[in-house]
Formats: sequence, C-alpha cells, structure tokens
Amino acid sequence: VSSSEQVADLFRFMDTQYGGIDVLINNAGVGVLRPISDLSVSDWHKTIETNLSGVFYCCREAIQRFAPRGGGYIINVGSLAGKNAFAGGAAYNASKFGLNGFSEAVMLDARNENVRVSHIMPGSVATEFGGQTAESGSDWKIWPEDIAEIVRGLLLMPKRTLISRVEVRPAKPKR
Repeated sequence: VSSSEQVADLFRFMDTQYGGIDVLINNAGVGVLRPISDLSVSDWHKTIETNLSGVFYCCREAIQRFAPRGGGYIINVGSLAGKNAFAGGAAYNASKFGLNGFSEAVMLDARNENVRVSHIMPGSVATEFGGQTAESGSDWKIWPEDIAEIVRGLLLMPKRTLISRVEVRPAKPKR
C-alpha cells in the first residue's frame, strides 16, 4: 500500500473483476520499534508510507468510487499508540497519531456523501507484529478475531448511525 501506483492498479482491478467496492478496511501496518537515535531514515519512511500514506492512497481511490455507487464504508485500523506514545515508538506513534487525525478529517469530509468512516484503535493484539509470534502473550492480549467482530458490528450498524472511533483494550492486561 505504500505505492500510490500499485494501490490505483489494485482498485482498477477491483473495478474490472468485481464491479467496484462497497467497503474498504485499511489494516496494513508496520512498526520499527527502536529509540529515535537508532531509527534509520528508511525505517521512518517505511513506517509513515505504510501506516499513513497507504491509508491515504486507499481512501482516495475508494472515495472516488463510492459516489457513483451511492456511498460506502471505510474502516481504518490504527492503534492506541495513536494517543498513547511509548519509548522506542517514535515513527510508529507518529504514524498512528496521524492516522487518527486523518480518519477524523475524512469522516467529516465524506459523511454527507453517504460514506461512513470509522477507526478502530486496538491495544495489544496477539499477532506477529514487532517480531513476536502470534502466540506470545496471547493469553492476555486481544485476539485478531475480536477486532474482526468489531468490524462486523460496525458494518451491521444502520446507515443512519456512525460510530467514528472505537478504543479496544485487553480486559485483563498483564501486570
């Protein structure tokens, strides 16, 4: 998603193969977690381009296609790191803080055009993010299936209702 040309190609493929899209879920993300003094310029660009620019590229393509279809739904999956910074997360935090602001602005721009925009901000999810295995700590983390259920719930909401932001935390975090 970090290439605007490849994103445009994907959406053109969706147009020709499937007649377009009704829902966009932005869930791609990378995180290079290290102190700023150890963060390379390429790691910074990789993080911002994937986590923030990629969402922009996808949203722009989707919104252009939603109008002729009468509307659509965009769900951006971010992170609680977008409101709670942590040491070693400068690029990741910046990308997720930006994603929160971007999501809210797009929601305000698009909601009168029948495009709903929500963003989900999960805490620790049992995935392979950050070089861990999906199982490491999965006894206390949120499971990916939990986030999928939230997405499903958002999509099932009546069109008159918009849940703009969902914060999700582990019920019993490790102490």
